Amino acid sequence: MEARQKITVNVPADLLAKAQEATGQGVAATVREGLRMVAARTAHQTLRELRGNVEFSVDLDRLREDRG
Repeated sequence: MEARQKITVNVPADLLAKAQEATGQGVAATVREGLRMVAARTAHQTLRELRGNVEFSVDLDRLREDRG
């Protein structure tokens, strides 16, 4: 079972309403979704920084042959 932490957060009512409308979910689920998005931003940023710096040694013709 994953650890959980109960928090109290003061947020602008209009911002919460917009976020809930966007997610179609309640307060807790909307806040969890927002936290997941913030946490994922770091991973996305890291991937963006790698763009153009990673070389793939893939032979596309050989891959296509494998598909039959």
